[in-house]
Amino acid sequence: MYSARDRVENAEWLTRIERAADRLELGSEARSVASDLFLSEIPDEERSKGAIAAASLYAGALIAGEERPQSRVADAMDVSRLSVQQHWKPILESAGFRPPSW
Repeated sequence: MYSARDRVENAEWLTRIERAADRLELGSEARSVASDLFLSEIPDEERSKGAIAAASLYAGALIAGEERPQSRVADAMDVSRLSVQQHWKPILESAGFRPPSW
């Protein structure tokens, strides 16, 4: 869980998630889930936030049934596809989901 303070302190990253979701044409559920996942997994290091935000957006889209390719999510968030690939499964697991095995 996260605090309201986390939301305020990470407003820039939440805005980036929203802008990327616009580019990917994701619905409100995917956006909301992505924001919740990101706020639940905020890394301590600033340089890691982009990767976690992108992976959260990818995972949020999966949960909402609006899957997008990892490369498109990575491009929309301006991170490498590898960043998304490395982080999305642990984010899902941490949120209590079982990631697909594909």
